Amino acid sequence: MNITAEQIIGSRLGKGFSDQEATKLAELMDMRELNANEYLITEGTADDSLYVVLEGHLEVVKRTASDGIASLAIIREGDLAGELSFLDGDVHTVGLRAIGDSRVISLDKEKFEKVVVDEPQLAYKVMCAIARSAHRIMHQMNHDFIELNNYIFKQHGRY
Repeated sequence: MNITAEQIIGSRLGKGFSDQEATKLAELMDMRELNANEYLITEGTADDSLYVVLEGHLEVVKRTASDGIASLAIIREGDLAGELSFLDGDVHTVGLRAIGDSRVISLDKEKFEKVVVDEPQLAYKVMCAIARSAHRIMHQMNHDFIELNNYIFKQHGRY
């Protein structure tokens, strides 16, 4: 199945992309379909791909000390995943598991790096999308931390 410029532009990755830039990026990307409960990323493994959820949802999961699985977050349609490993190549500290049937597109780092010299504006926009995604995650984590802190210490009369 071909990846379209509209799919790119409709995601958090494609914010501000022209049709031409989105088409160029779509040519570099691969599609993957996941069945319910199938892992896109397994905790402790490494890969160098940036993912965009086209359809469905992915659950962010972490193994617990008692060998169970803790659900940390849900990644929704249009969201990015695997941003940090795409940048630094480190192993994934969490896993991503499909909630129901899902489709994702991926950008391989090696393919992306070949475009950097020829299409610097495209590369810049991809990096901005990654920064926006990381900022959004940090903002949510800070919000959740404050809410948890308020709950624990029963502050601000809300709990």
